Order: sequence, then structure tokens, then C-alpha cells
Amino acid sequence: MHAIKGADMLEKLEDIYKRWKAIEDEMNQPEVMSDMKRYIKLNKDYKDLQPMINAYHKYKNILDNIDSARDILKNEKDDEFRDLAKEELIDLTRDRGAMEEKIRIMLIPADPQDGKNSIVEIRAGAGGDEASIFAGDLYRMYLKYCENKKWKVEPVSETEGTAGGFKEVIFNVIGNDVYGRLKYESGVHRVQRVPKTETQGRVHTSAASVVVLPEADEFDVEVKQEDIRRDTYCSSGPGGQSVNTTYSAVRLTHVPTGIVVTCQDQKSQIKNYEKALTVLRTRIYEMEYKKYLDDISSKRKTMVSTGDRSAKIRTYNWPQGRVTDHRINLTMYNLQNIINGDIDEVIDKLQIAENAERLKEELS
Repeated sequence: MHAIKGADMLEKLEDIYKRWKAIEDEMNQPEVMSDMKRYIKLNKDYKDLQPMINAYHKYKNILDNIDSARDILKNEKDDEFRDLAKEELIDLTRDRGAMEEKIRIMLIPADPQDGKNSIVEIRAGAGGDEASIFAGDLYRMYLKYCENKKWKVEPVSETEGTAGGFKEVIFNVIGNDVYGRLKYESGVHRVQRVPKTETQGRVHTSAASVVVLPEADEFDVEVKQEDIRRDTYCSSGPGGQSVNTTYSAVRLTHVPTGIVVTCQDQKSQIKNYEKALTVLRTRIYEMEYKKYLDDISSKRKTMVSTGDRSAKIRTYNWPQGRVTDHRINLTMYNLQNIINGDIDEVIDKLQIAENAERLKEELS
């Protein structure tokens, strides 16, 4: 595939503009306005195309101004006018190049998973108690990030560490374009610091793994009730104390795949069942989605296959206040801000790197 030239780009943008106008006309039809499901779908498509339409208008305006400047150079006799037109043409040509680069990336088909909610799993790795404490730090980092994004977080299950933090914590994140942002967090996160239990002041290295999955709905995966074995038991809190005396905790076993999911967050058995079913559906979907991730992770350094639990993606060095993302060789000296949920800058840079990789794929 060759790079999209200016004329081809304008043609593509004009086609998109026609489609956008057609959606607008369709949304105004009485029969569509009375069909809420259809109207919501069209409205989403209309809004999704809006950034591209804005880029089209801006790009077209630049091209029109370039034509005007060239016309002045061709026909104008006044030297002062000609000099102004020459300067303007240099600026406009630069703007056109930048705009074309931006549009090329916008024209790359979006990953259909990006708009989905996510299920996030954090597990303590090597490092004993310190790894569990670090898993707790990552959990709080994501909670603060989600809060900043106005995303809703729903706990699914957790196993606390003996000295604090978590051996494992699983939660749902609900909001706009959740997976498109959080997917870059999948992989092994490594911490280098002096543990609270260390008497000699030595720096230890521990790790926790993060897996982010796009939430699967019933359209993605059909789970037959006859394939699920359902067990209920009493929820238990720290130290084995009973949270409640009713059998509200739920364990689901998917017999064909052997996948087991538990949920004991809610006091209601029905709510725990619904949450567990969502996670089960996502785990089954993960088996198929893993093939896709394996394929793209072999091409893109920004993405890690869910099956590769050993892929070290980021190091948090406390003594130096340093965070390094190994995929794009990014080092930042604002560890405290990052661990407090300010991870947008890291994710933005990973997105830019992935867009460059995707553009390279398109042109190869």
C-alpha cells in the first residue's frame, strides 16, 4: 500500500463528509426518530465522524488558501502583495503537511475494541509481601486515574496480602473509550525501592502483573446456562472473618473450558452472579482475543499479548523518583505524580508510538 496523496486524501474526506451528511439526514427522518435503538446507533456514528469532518473543513480551507496564494503569485504585479503571498504560501504548505500527517493517522481504522469497558486484573508477582504492597499501589494508581477520567469502577474480587496490598485484585472499569486507554497497562510492572520490612536499607526489586481485557458482552460470546456450574458460599473478609452469614458469594465454572470465576464483592447473590458472568464471558472471549493480541504484539512494541505474563513494560524506581516505560524508552522523573494516577502523559506517548506503528503497517 502506498502513502495517501493529497488528491486521494481529499477524495476520501469528501466521501466521509457525504456519509456524515447522509447520517444527519437519516436521523431527521420521523421513522428513525421514533426507533430509539436505530437513532442511538446513528447518533454514535455521527459523533464518531465529527473529528474527521472538522479535519476535512480545516484541510479544505488550507488547500483553498494555497490556491489563492498561487493565484496572486501568478497574476499580481504588485511586489509587496507577491512577497506577502510567498510568505503565506510557505506557512500554508507547512500546515498542509502537518494536517495530512494527522489525517493519515485518523484514516487508519480504529480498533473496534477501544470503545469497550474493561476488566483489569492485578496480581502480585516475585517479591513476597513487597510485591503484594506494590500491587496495592498499582490498584490505587488506577482508581485515581479512573476517578480523574470520571470512569466508574466496580470491584469484582480481591485477595489481600499478609502485610497489606493484594495478592490479586480484579475490577471492572466502565466509561468512554476505557479499553483504548487502559490496554497499554497490560504487562509486568516492576518496582525498585527499600521495603518497610528491610532493616539494612537495601533496595529490593519486586513485580506485579497487570492484564487489561475488553469487556465482552452477549453479542461477543454466547454462554449457555447448561455449560455453567454454579456454587454459592459465604463471603469471607481479612483473617477469615465472615462478611455475612448468607451464601452471597458466587463461583461459576464453565465446564467446556474449565474456566472458574468467583465474585464476593456484593451482599446480593444475584449481583455477584451478574458480575461473575461478565468476567466469565470476558475470560472465554480472551481465549479468542489472545490470538489477535499475539498477532499485533509481534508487530507493535506498544502492545503485549495477554498470554505473555513475563513481558516487563515499566519500572518504578523510588530512590531516583524515576519511571521508565521500556517499550518506547521513555523515562520520566515524576514517580509520585504517576503513582497518584497521573498516567495520561505516558499513555498519550504510547498511543502516538502505536499510531506511528499502525501507519507503518498501512504503508508497507
